[in-house]
Amino acid sequence: MKSPITTHVLNTSTGRPAAGMHVVLAVREASGSWRELARGVTNGDGRITDLLDESLGRGVYRLTFDVGGYFQLLEQSTFYPEVSVVFETRDRDQHYHVPLLLSPYGYSTYRGS
Repeated sequence: MKSPITTHVLNTSTGRPAAGMHVVLAVREASGSWRELARGVTNGDGRITDLLDESLGRGVYRLTFDVGGYFQLLEQSTFYPEVSVVFETRDRDQHYHVPLLLSPYGYSTYRGS
């Protein structure tokens, strides 16, 4: 089965993929707490394509990107130690691609395809 969720991180300050970034996927429980589902590390192309091997049900999910750790590897400071992207799924048959465009002092995200 193809992972129902993928991500791609691009370092916009260099124009290069953000390889070696740690990412955590969590789901929000009915109580409001977060439960970790998976962890991954971006590959040489800045992608994680195998984060989860089960479908995503309806719910609210969070991808947390270890931005501080990534920039530390580059020996560069950053304003954001981590970036959390919270999103909602409504259709378990959909593929969800959540890219992150990143620089040391800013970021942007969107729903990709």
